[in-house]
Amino acid sequence: MPKYEGILRKVPIFSSLNEETLLQIDQVCIKMNYQKGNIILFEHDEGNALFFIVKGEVKISRESDDGREVILSLIHDSDVFGEMSLLDGMPRSANVTAMEDTELYMIKREDFLELLNNHPDVSIALLEEITHRLREAGMRIKSLSLNDAEGKVAMVLLQIADEKGKIKNGIVEIEKLPFQHDLANMAGTSRETISRTLHSFAKKGLVELEGSKLRIIKYEQFKDIYT
Repeated sequence: MPKYEGILRKVPIFSSLNEETLLQIDQVCIKMNYQKGNIILFEHDEGNALFFIVKGEVKISRESDDGREVILSLIHDSDVFGEMSLLDGMPRSANVTAMEDTELYMIKREDFLELLNNHPDVSIALLEEITHRLREAGMRIKSLSLNDAEGKVAMVLLQIADEKGKIKNGIVEIEKLPFQHDLANMAGTSRETISRTLHSFAKKGLVELEGSKLRIIKYEQFKDIYT
C-alpha cells in the first residue's frame, strides 16, 4: 500500500509526476521525526540524502566569522532541502534545525539520482526550485548590503510573508512570526532593533501586531516602499 503518495503530490518538484512514478518514489521514502530544537543536519555533513517537510518548520543557518548565527531561510510544509549537496556530492553548506516538532521524509542520494535519470521533468522542476532560491538569496544579499536597519527588517518580513503568509483583501497575515532573536539573525541586526522597528511599523499603520501574529495591512504598498 502507498505510504506517502498523497504527501508527495504536494511537493512542487513531484507534483507533475504520474501515479506510477509517485508509487516508485513512495517505496524509497524514509520517515523521520525531530523534536523542536533538534539538529537535523550539520554544516559539512556528507550530502547523501534529500529531505522534504511533511509537517513542521526548520531553519537553514550558518555561523558567521564572529560566531553569530545567520539564518538564511525558514522553510515548512512541502518544502525541500538538501538538494545542492545531493547533486554535487559536496558536504552540506549549512545547518538545519527543527523550529518546532517536525516530520520529514528522506530519499537517499542513489535513489534520487536514479529518479532524475528516469524522469527529466523532475530535473526541470528541481532546477526551477534552485533558480528560485538563488534569486531570493541574491535579493536578500542586496537588501542586507544596501538597506538601513528598517529596510532590512522589512525585507525579512516580506520574505516570511512570501513563504508562509496568507493574503486576503490586500492584507497579508503571518500566523506565527519567528521569535525576535531569529528575526534579528535573519536581518543581520539586533533583537532591540527588531522590536523598535516592528513598533515603528505599527505606529505608521503599516502592520498590526497581535501576540505572535503579524498583519501587513497594505501589502503592495509596503512592498513598494521597501523593495
